[in-house]
Amino acid sequence: RMPASIPEADRRHRASAAFSLSFLSLAFSITAFSSSHWCEGTRKVAKPFCKGDSGGDLCIRFNSAEGNSSQAVQYIWETGDDKFVERNFHAGIWYSCEEMITEEGEKCRSFISLTPASDRGVLWLSIVAELLYIILLLIGNILMSVEIFYYSSVIDGLKINAFSAVVTVLAGLLGMVAHMMYTTVFQMTVNLGPEDWRPHTWDYGWSYGLAWTSFACCMAAAVTTINKYTKTILEFKHKRKKLERSFKIQYNFPDY
Repeated sequence: RMPASIPEADRRHRASAAFSLSFLSLAFSITAFSSSHWCEGTRKVAKPFCKGDSGGDLCIRFNSAEGNSSQAVQYIWETGDDKFVERNFHAGIWYSCEEMITEEGEKCRSFISLTPASDRGVLWLSIVAELLYIILLLIGNILMSVEIFYYSSVIDGLKINAFSAVVTVLAGLLGMVAHMMYTTVFQMTVNLGPEDWRPHTWDYGWSYGLAWTSFACCMAAAVTTINKYTKTILEFKHKRKKLERSFKIQYNFPDY
């Protein structure tokens, strides 16, 4: 049985829940979009030759201390996989970075330049969709905050509520398409990208998970907003029927 009235406090509670979910979605999407940890893994990199008396596992050693002399016969001890060292890398929408062998730090390159030419159009569409996703989330947040903190009547609140629901649903659809397009582009880059970049092993990183968490929060905010709108409309219809019944009984109008 539906209650006779939905309290104002309940409506504000639902509006606050929708705003909180939408705000989390916006924060997660901006963090993921600006990071380079959508995908992480390792690359096999050929070891450089050891210089002078330096040795260790990160360079190829010779049998002679005069290894750099062109007159000395040089024997390389490393064979097969021993010639290579695994370096960690991470990539995002904007750039890809990997550890350096001979020194500390990372070397970064534009991910757009690594993408095969045939797939760059899809990557740019993904970037545009991500930007629109963030913009629509921002608009939805503004509308929801206006609904919570300032509206003159319930009717005005309903209008804002309906518009914010449409904007949030549209944002969620754009976010889903953007994430899927980037996933496709990255997999194509792994197969067809430059030889000096292709990973040996890879998996999705925390930014990728954060992006889909943002999408989940966005859709949850949309569902909460639509639910609040529907419940308020049903409450108005219930109140109107109750008022009509009371008015009819009070004046004893006959039914035709």
